[in-house]
Amino acid sequence: MREFLIINVSGEDKPGVTSAVSSVLAQYDVNVLDIGQAVIHNTLNLGILVDIPSGDGAGPVLKDLLFRLHEMEMQVRFQPISEESYDMWVKQQGKRRHIVTLLARKVQAIHLAKVTELTSQSGLNIDKITRLSGRVPLGKENHNSKACVEFSLRGSTQDIGQLRSDLLELSSELDVDIAYQEDDIYRRNRRLVVFDMDSTLIEAEVIDELAQHAGVGDQVKAITESAMRGELDFKTSFKKRLALLAGMDSAILEQVSSALRLSEGAEHLISTLRKLGYKTAILSGGFTFFARRIQQHLGIDYVYANELEIQDGKVTGRVAGEIVDGERKAALLRELADREGIALEQVIAVGDGANDLPMLSIAGLGIAYRAKPLVKASAKQSISRLGLDCILYLMGLSDRDTSGYSSLEKS
Repeated sequence: MREFLIINVSGEDKPGVTSAVSSVLAQYDVNVLDIGQAVIHNTLNLGILVDIPSGDGAGPVLKDLLFRLHEMEMQVRFQPISEESYDMWVKQQGKRRHIVTLLARKVQAIHLAKVTELTSQSGLNIDKITRLSGRVPLGKENHNSKACVEFSLRGSTQDIGQLRSDLLELSSELDVDIAYQEDDIYRRNRRLVVFDMDSTLIEAEVIDELAQHAGVGDQVKAITESAMRGELDFKTSFKKRLALLAGMDSAILEQVSSALRLSEGAEHLISTLRKLGYKTAILSGGFTFFARRIQQHLGIDYVYANELEIQDGKVTGRVAGEIVDGERKAALLRELADREGIALEQVIAVGDGANDLPMLSIAGLGIAYRAKPLVKASAKQSISRLGLDCILYLMGLSDRDTSGYSSLEKS
């Protein structure tokens, strides 16, 4: 009679353990039904689910394994599995898969406890937990440190919308970022990443900076904040703000441009995406003058923004051509996906304002970055505590995967 067995091997990691176990199993024509291995701080944990053919049974196999692993100073446990239990395990392979990503400056036990409690209450089982962030030497943590743990889950939950809402609430409670995604074929097959510019790729709202130089900063800032909260139609608010800049000397554009700062992690993210073959784009309700500078600096493929009209060295308070608002951003995203020959599910969109929601909603992965509450609540994902390069974690990439592509930022 066939016997099913789980073999668990643990101990100090060393070369040859898996080879030794599999060599013993091979002598008895054992079938391997499942296998997993992890190493944590030089401690090996190896699990193998095996099917031992009819014959002498499991006795000789276990005896030889015990002897061989004792020689290697490894511990081993055996757990018999019934055919019914095995059949139940096989049937579970059709269940939906999910990914929950925890992002923080430092992962604490309370973070893990709360996230796993919530996923368990939602009817999801953990298949695998993976640390995607690199190792941080003791005493080297700083304000730019980042830590990421990815949970691979399976099962069905009655209300995905409620799970997203609960995770968003939990992220606020714990002061961390928690992202949820379906684990499908597109998650590791994105090909295009599009960004808003102001308060996303850069830390400022350019129109507010221009207004400060023009002496109408408070008026413009009030309109900007109202628009970002979704209280004003973008085109209307944009025209009102722009009109207040009429007569401003165009030389101020250069002054503002030279003072702009990229958002945390932007250079690392874009350089990594470029070297991995991704296409990138800026879809901005800001101005092409500034977007082109960022494009040149970062090597971004496409730029769509508003062309600020200048006559006789003065800003006229108008733009040339169609205003890039939320609907225009979504249309441009579709056009770029068509041009690149990819599905919308292969697009990542990143933005912070209400006018970014149309493009965030149609992208396969829409990310609200340090966004207003309305946008965070509406977007599929949200990053508020860490830098833009944490998007690589949401794509399933680890620091080890991307270390060769980093243009390291100095802190």
